[in-house]
Amino acid sequence: MDPRRTTSARRWTAGASIALAAGAVLVAVIASGAAQARSLATPVNTAEPKISGTAAPGQTLTGTQGTWSNTPTSFVYQWVRCNAGGSQPDGSDCAFIPGASTTGYVVSSADAGWRLRFRVTARNADGQQTAASDPTVVVSSLPASTSEPAVSGSTVQGQTLTATTGGWSSTTPLTFSYQWVRCGTDGGAADGSNCPAISGASSQTYRLAAGDVGHRMRVRVTARNSAGSAVAASNPTAVVQASANSGPPTSTKEPTISGSATQGQTLTAGGGTWAGTSPITLGYQWVRCGADGGKPDGSNCATIGGANTTKYVVTSSDVGHRLRVRVTARNSQGAAVAASNATTTVQPSGPALPAGAIKLPNGKYSIPVTSVSLPTRLVIDAVKFTPTVVRSRNTTIVLQVHVSDTRGYYVRDALVFVRSTPLVTSSGGEQRTGQDGWVTINLRPQRDFPLKNGYAVQFFVRARKQGDTLLAGVSTRRLVQVRTARG
Repeated sequence: MDPRRTTSARRWTAGASIALAAGAVLVAVIASGAAQARSLATPVNTAEPKISGTAAPGQTLTGTQGTWSNTPTSFVYQWVRCNAGGSQPDGSDCAFIPGASTTGYVVSSADAGWRLRFRVTARNADGQQTAASDPTVVVSSLPASTSEPAVSGSTVQGQTLTATTGGWSSTTPLTFSYQWVRCGTDGGAADGSNCPAISGASSQTYRLAAGDVGHRMRVRVTARNSAGSAVAASNPTAVVQASANSGPPTSTKEPTISGSATQGQTLTAGGGTWAGTSPITLGYQWVRCGADGGKPDGSNCATIGGANTTKYVVTSSDVGHRLRVRVTARNSQGAAVAASNATTTVQPSGPALPAGAIKLPNGKYSIPVTSVSLPTRLVIDAVKFTPTVVRSRNTTIVLQVHVSDTRGYYVRDALVFVRSTPLVTSSGGEQRTGQDGWVTINLRPQRDFPLKNGYAVQFFVRARKQGDTLLAGVSTRRLVQVRTARG
């Protein structure tokens, strides 16, 4: 064979092989591009699905499919139940909820304690992709009573009962409300549903009233959360007993007065303490008493018109008097009156009156001699003889002496002594002035008492404070005389 022909054939064969190999590479590249094109056309989620609604049993949730690129031709929906952490972002590790394959889902009690997602699978001719919503909050469960409410307190009229909420299970915080009910002696139904509700008794405490006597009480507690509400009732109490203090009002602690007993100042009355059937209402009446404070119940003191509240502003008419407040207590069984202690003697709005000052009907003030101290002194400011002319030694001479002090107050309890000069009469020694400052002393003429026309018998009169020496301290002295004549 011609070597040249052999070499030529070899060259042709090599060229053909190279051409075939290049063609194969081209075919592979074309196929790869087509496959890549098909992959790029699969649906792609560009905004994740969402859930609207309340994640609570009985509520309806609504899912939206989100937005997708590459023109999905169909969608498949699936609600899933995830753990409290929310599980994987696409919900792939959450449990499918059988039959929950539409955009709407009614939350059931089986979902309590779980978080829900809405999974959407988008499809087209080139493939499919799945995306999931964010998880809901943990689904709450309806409140469930784990231990019943309890009631504490004495079951006696007028006493206060206190309720507890009892124990409850719930996945969310609870709020509570109360309703007290009045049951028969059998205690009513276990949940108190057949016991009448007591109007207005909706707080955690309840004060037993007269209408509760002979009944047994329960409290019904309603627990609420976002899932709904449930009611539990306490056991019934013992039968409510009447108060040991039932009956008409009885004063157990007298009314009081606080404040300064001074003109222009405000006094405040306290109603005191009362026993008896509730409710007890109180009425007030201020009264004006004498220097002795009047009777303990104030019944002999003058009523002050319009002064029938707990407050009273002291007036000028009260100066020198003592005040009381009379409290009338009333209930369904009757009424009773109690009075406060009397105030101190009311003082004027200016300088304080001496201790023990009493306003007299003539507007003057009477003070005890113990309220007179130096530099103030006693004054004998008036004397009266009866008869004014003595004509017989058988006639008792009546001498009236009035004592005041240098401030003008009438003085009571001052010791007054009288003797004639020379000693021609006899008397009974020192005598005390009365509340009005006057004292009456009877003088008996002796046998040598002179009866002469145009003649007068002189008398030494002394007034002093007990405890002072006879001619010292606040004492005062005066010489007076009475005329005599022959009978």
